[in-house]
Amino acid sequence: MKKFVMALAASTALTGAAYAQSMDLEKDELTFGFIKLTDMAPLAVAYEQGYFLDEGLFVTLEAQANWKVLLDGVIDGKLDGAHMLAGQPLAATIGFGTEAHIITPFSMDLNGNGITVSNEIWEEMKPNIPVGDDGKPVHPISASALKPVVEKYKSEGKPFNMGMVFPVSTHNYELRYWLAAGGLEPGYYSTDNISGQIAADVLLSVTPPPQMPATLEAGTIYGYCVGEPWNQQAVFKGIGVPVITDYELWKNNPEKVFGITNEFAEEYPNTTKAVVKALIRAAMWLDENDNANRPEAVEILSRPEYVGADYDVIANSMTGTFEYEKGDKREVPDFNVFFRYNATYPYYSDAVWYLTQMRRWGQISEAKSDSWYDEVAKSVYKPEIYLEAARALVDEGLANEADFPWDSDGYKAETPAEDIIDGIPYNGKTPNAYLDSLPIGLKGDQTVVGTEIQG
Repeated sequence: MKKFVMALAASTALTGAAYAQSMDLEKDELTFGFIKLTDMAPLAVAYEQGYFLDEGLFVTLEAQANWKVLLDGVIDGKLDGAHMLAGQPLAATIGFGTEAHIITPFSMDLNGNGITVSNEIWEEMKPNIPVGDDGKPVHPISASALKPVVEKYKSEGKPFNMGMVFPVSTHNYELRYWLAAGGLEPGYYSTDNISGQIAADVLLSVTPPPQMPATLEAGTIYGYCVGEPWNQQAVFKGIGVPVITDYELWKNNPEKVFGITNEFAEEYPNTTKAVVKALIRAAMWLDENDNANRPEAVEILSRPEYVGADYDVIANSMTGTFEYEKGDKREVPDFNVFFRYNATYPYYSDAVWYLTQMRRWGQISEAKSDSWYDEVAKSVYKPEIYLEAARALVDEGLANEADFPWDSDGYKAETPAEDIIDGIPYNGKTPNAYLDSLPIGLKGDQTVVGTEIQG
């Protein structure tokens, strides 16, 4: 695990305003964790561009072995905060898995994931996929193209295994969403069986992101859902084909968050605000001037202390394109979004979506009221901290007033049917009605008992 601390000699000089702010910091030496993924970029940029130091913060960034180690580090105080799966603060707060009150004052990005299958599975899927006039597959590709392949494997007595990165990861829920939208059962959790494989057509299991390509190449899994650069790595290695991006699954869906304990936020409010200010500036830098800074960001991320993948692999998705089959590179300018579309604002509706997916697949074992979803979202997502930091940046002339949703009630407008692969709209204010609208998954008072859905 590599540690590195910014040397003052190589840093930006503190401005007078920032120096004054630093005098009020309750804690100025901080350690943040991350996983080697493209979407940790706001942390790397805030460090390398001197935004942390501008706030009087002396930050150490540490790569973590996996998501559980990272979460435990934040809970036990070894880490002051971390690049987190959006589901982690929510799951910890409601006591699914490790129990702790984790909050997020900052959403790190939109989109950024993909689903990749092995070359063998791709060849079996291709006859089920329509092609355009150019002879290339028509996107988005539905999991209905995978369904006959899974059924064939089942008839031969072979389990169909796929990988995701953590039980409460976006990747688990996105892979399940894609499978279910194509008519495949991705399996359920129960209080007695937390494998997530109850009544499953496709067996999902955890693989850490950087290990995904090697696990696919070894034949242990037939496909996976992961963040970049590990889908493009499969293309570069010639071992797999990304079949869909999460941008195609759900246009501009929320991805990672920056997580801290509630205790940290209460004990160090000025420090928390300073951290969020630095991260907002990093997100702005990443998206400004139509992504003009992305090549520099790719160079930063390619360094071994950050993501450590080849420049070309990271650039393949982060600079506005995405390659599916080798040679089938398409324009996807919003594959990674860090600031546009209010990407950094921690919306309650994003939190509610994650909670609905936990309920849909049995991680939340019993029905909850709409008000429960709202209360949990508001206990974890903290737009008030975010807006306080944003206001300070505007007052300092470092951000534009028009770039922030000052009057939001914390809920996005309904996501329209055309922006989601199954054509089912999402409204965060009516979570139970949303669950009832999904053909596969728990709804109402249903529970999982043994291998059966009851109720």
